[in-house]
Amino acid sequence: MSRSPFSGLSASLDDAARLLRAGGLAACPTETYFAVACDALNSAAVDRVYQAKGRLATKPLPLACADLDMALAVTQELPGGGGEAVHPAFFAFWPGPLTLVLAARPGLFNPKLVDARGKIALRVTPHPAARALARAVGGPLTATSANLQGRPPARLAGELDPALLAHLDGVLDAGPEPQGGLPSTIVEPLGGLKARLVREGAVSARALAERGIALA
Repeated sequence: MSRSPFSGLSASLDDAARLLRAGGLAACPTETYFAVACDALNSAAVDRVYQAKGRLATKPLPLACADLDMALAVTQELPGGGGEAVHPAFFAFWPGPLTLVLAARPGLFNPKLVDARGKIALRVTPHPAARALARAVGGPLTATSANLQGRPPARLAGELDPALLAHLDGVLDAGPEPQGGLPSTIVEPLGGLKARLVREGAVSARALAERGIALA
C-alpha cells in the first residue's frame, strides 16, 4: 500500500477505515497522542505494528474502543459480559484516558495482544476521530503511541518520526489535536473497588481515590 495523508475527519474516514480493514496501519489522533492504529482483530496487522515500532512481542499493545458495547464484545469483565463485572466506579473515566487490564474473550486476538493470564489492556477513547474510525472498522483499534520504541510520542501529525512513517500506510490528521501531557493511566481491577496501579498517567491516583477506588 502507498502511504497517503488523510485530511479532515468527514472527508477521510472512509478511506482510513478501508485501509485498516484491508490490514493497513495508520497514525491517528487520540486524546493524548497520535497512535499507530490497526484493526486489533487482524493478527497480521498487529504483527506489523510491532515491527513498525520495534516493540518487544512480550509487551501487549493497548487497545481503543469506540464505546462500551465494543468493549463488551472483546472482554467478559464488563456488565453483561458473562464474567465477573468490573465495578461501575471505573466507568466514570470512560470515555477517557483510563486503560483497564481485563480478561479477553478467548480466541479473538493475536497472542501478542494478550498477556500470560489472558488479559488485554483497553479503554474507550473520547477522541472523535479515533472513535469514528473504530466504529467504521467495526472493532477495537491498537492504540500504542506513534513512535519508535524508546522515542518521544507525537502530539501532532507533523511530529511523526519519518522512520515510523516509512512503515505506515496512511495518516488520519483530524481534530481536535491530542492534548499531550501524560499518557493514559493503566489499572487492573481486582474485584470491587480494588485495583492494581500499572502506570499512573492522565487520570491521577487521587482522581481514582475520589471515586472510591483503592489502589494496590
